[in-house]
Amino acid sequence: ALSLSCLLGTPFRIVNIRKKRALPRGRAGLMPQHLTAVRALKEMCEARVAGDNDGSMDLTFEPGRVRAGEYRFNVGTAGSTSLLLQAILPALLMENSPSSITLMGGTHVIYSPTFHYISEVFLPALSALGLHARASIERYGFYPRGGGKVILEVTPSSVVRPLNSYSCNISNIRGISGVGNLPLTIAERQKDAARHILREEGYAAEIDSVSVPAFGPGTFIFLAAQTDLLRAGFSALGERGKRAEIVGAEAARALIGHLKTGACLDEHLADQIVIYLAMAQGESSFTTSCISLHLLTNLWVIKRFLDIRYRIDGTPGSPGAVTISSRARVL
Repeated sequence: ALSLSCLLGTPFRIVNIRKKRALPRGRAGLMPQHLTAVRALKEMCEARVAGDNDGSMDLTFEPGRVRAGEYRFNVGTAGSTSLLLQAILPALLMENSPSSITLMGGTHVIYSPTFHYISEVFLPALSALGLHARASIERYGFYPRGGGKVILEVTPSSVVRPLNSYSCNISNIRGISGVGNLPLTIAERQKDAARHILREEGYAAEIDSVSVPAFGPGTFIFLAAQTDLLRAGFSALGERGKRAEIVGAEAARALIGHLKTGACLDEHLADQIVIYLAMAQGESSFTTSCISLHLLTNLWVIKRFLDIRYRIDGTPGSPGAVTISSRARVL
């Protein structure tokens, strides 16, 4: 909603934010990482905002004109830089001038795309649509200390191409297993576990083991399958008491589960790309390994801002296909 509001100059109000998160041991309303997104977009488009405070369950956002340029935003601790990146990117892609954004916070944290998913899956998918941005990482940020640093370079775009992706042939599987401020042997164990499970299913993979600069300790593994047009990617993160072999196995099994469906888009790319397909000139269609609630919710929200048609073939939680077309010109 924030992205579309800035992109289209359309105000909105949202209520009961994260209401059900107030259930046992949860907390409803806006969390710090959500507030950073609100305030970042407020700064970028000189918006008038009410309700941008910690724990707020009611937000009103009235955007002004988006300004491209250089920005620096700190999510704080291990709040996700990837979620912030995805919130600010749509409007900047449609500006007339390039932008450079420095993002500080978590780069490899739970419940959000890792930096590698953004750089190796999400941004290449946008490139296939004619939208160009590049992300680089200077420092990694793991839970709970965060402190990561990502640079996003955005190039203005003049057209969004539709996507038609139904059949996918796998050309290779590559990955990276990394540690920050921990022995490299942990990354090696993650890699070996992932390769073993992939090999048992008939998949060969090239996985690099690396030691990365980080503010605090942490581990991760990321695997990506290259297909005809796009990539599918899956990550797993280490944590205290979690064996490296479990981390490697998690990512491998998630990738295998996706590949066995024969679908082109992994479930996360499916929900992340529909906002851009809603701006494309022409009809887009794709298969995905899972019709997720995120995907259905995003389409519902987009339709409140744009005159789109969409069709879902499949049931929530199962593989399926999506067709989407827009009757409103955005660019």
